[in-house]
Amino acid sequence: MSLMDRLRERACANRMRVAFPEGDDETMMRAVAEITAQGIADCVLVGDAEELRRLADERGISLEGIELADINDEVVNADVAERYLALPDCPFKAKGVARRLARPMEHAFILQALGDVDITFAGIACSTGDVILAGQTIIGLADGIDTVSSVGIFDIPGYEGSEGNLLGFGDSAVCANPDSAQLASIAISACETISALTEWEPRCALLSYSTCGSAEGELVDKVVAARDIANERRPDLKIDGEFQFDSAINLRVAGRKVKHDSEVAGRANIVIWPDLNVGNVGVKLVQQFAHAEAYGPMLQGFKKVVCDCSRSAGVAEIVGNVIMSCVRAAVLKGVA
Repeated sequence: MSLMDRLRERACANRMRVAFPEGDDETMMRAVAEITAQGIADCVLVGDAEELRRLADERGISLEGIELADINDEVVNADVAERYLALPDCPFKAKGVARRLARPMEHAFILQALGDVDITFAGIACSTGDVILAGQTIIGLADGIDTVSSVGIFDIPGYEGSEGNLLGFGDSAVCANPDSAQLASIAISACETISALTEWEPRCALLSYSTCGSAEGELVDKVVAARDIANERRPDLKIDGEFQFDSAINLRVAGRKVKHDSEVAGRANIVIWPDLNVGNVGVKLVQQFAHAEAYGPMLQGFKKVVCDCSRSAGVAEIVGNVIMSCVRAAVLKGVA
């Protein structure tokens, strides 16, 4: 059974509530209908309910089993606003909450902050920056995390690593030039995300052009400092470095280059790029030359699961991303 097949089973067994603030987009609406028909999640379309019904009828899409959260329903909005304003970490005044409830994406995030939904899923119309900003403002970052980042999973034909042909990686999409604290946050978040999806014990390698002091420089120092910060914040996680890529995933190479006892060297199941240049190039190389499938990227670092899809995403890609998001949310809630 493939990773995605296993994740689908887990998502269906622990159905999460997912808010979609871009239901007026036809691709998103069709994906929501598919997710509902397959029993993957309980879906909530957030927007102008009358317009959503009109569009669904025009497109021949059934909204049966799909909840509509109407941004124009003054009675419901008043109740939502009252409950949200009562939260101790609500950052807005009453007028600010009212303005945000009139905007579908922020309305969805407020529902998520209240626990009315488990996941907010957007990105096909809204920019990644807008999704991240709204998520940071309304949901907030997880404890001990300094930055939003992304993570993915390679499925590499012919690769025989510590987890077969699978390898986690991050960040390849969000944090361009992380400092040491941010890099530590990326590693910690990646361990949490990959563990939730795969049920592995994370062994996370911080990558560099140096292995254990084989080279010197500011770029190496940044990675070493990130390791120390990550280990101090989360001593329960296996995070080590600095390692060159081969030292991270190849036991034979690690045996030659790594001179200290390490539970990660040569056996890493997650690798953390030192910056976005390396991350983007690394992902493209593995995809082009190893013909790898890459699941993700998935946003991480928030208190709750926030998902941003590509603007070019099709129905199948959206469904796959929702499946992964639901599994993560179920683990976060302690029900999976």
